[in-house]
This record gives sequence, structure tokens and C-alpha cells, in this order.
Amino acid sequence: MHCPFCNAPDSKVIDSRLAAEGRQIRRRRECTTCSERFTTFETYDVVMPRVIKSNGRYEPFDEAKLKRSLQHALQKRPVGLDQIDTTLSEISQKLRSLGEREVPSRLIGEAVMEALYDLDHVAYVRFASVYRDFQDVDAFRQAIDQMRSSQ
Repeated sequence: MHCPFCNAPDSKVIDSRLAAEGRQIRRRRECTTCSERFTTFETYDVVMPRVIKSNGRYEPFDEAKLKRSLQHALQKRPVGLDQIDTTLSEISQKLRSLGEREVPSRLIGEAVMEALYDLDHVAYVRFASVYRDFQDVDAFRQAIDQMRSSQ
């Protein structure tokens, strides 16, 4: 790691700690040339699987798109941004843990529905109505009845 003060090519690590809920490592460093201290943050770079859309097209996994979907379903619901971010992290981790290079969009949709079911039932029905393409009131009623019977 180059020193940001004197641009020396070497530094030593004085202290390491987990940061950002364990997703980063914070390292306190000291330059071996000028003895100035500075902080660096390390994050892992994991390649997310590509998404296979229902029409057979491939597209890269887009965490921002997933977050927008969650926020849209949870609009005006008593769920905080920290809960949305936690849910987003859990869904992303679930996809990474599959170890697959490609995942069908259906699998992502089901993971979102499962997470929303646990988080907020109204948001679950909202998302399900779009995801499962409800055509009439009976489809809503069936989803709600199914949700009630599983409680």
C-alpha cells in the first residue's frame, strides 16, 4: 500500500478491525519511510451470478434494481431503510451461497417474496400481485387466504 503522504511503496499494519457489519476490514497503517499513519478499508469483491430472464436473455445481477423493487413494495409501510438494507444483503448472500454462475430470475423473485413475507405481509401481497400477475380480486383473496392459513 503506497503512503498517501510521501508515496513510499511500503507500510505496515498497526491495527485491523471489522467494519460495516463485517463486510469490510479497517486497517490502521504506518508508513515505514515517513512514519505517518493512515487508514484503509478492504472489501471483498464477489462476482454475483448472471440472471436468466424468463424470455431466455441474460443480464448482470443488479443490486440497485433489487433494492428499488423492495422499496417499491415497502412504500409507506413501517419498515426502516436499515431493515431494507439488511433484507437486501440477506437475499444477495443467499444468491452468492448457491455457487452458481447463472440463476433464473424466478429464483430471485421467490427469494424476495420469502423475505417480504417475513418482513411485512402487505408488502408481500403487493409484490406478489405484480410478480405473479394477479388478474382479478380472487387472486388477491387466494394469496391472503394462503398467507393466513400458514400462520
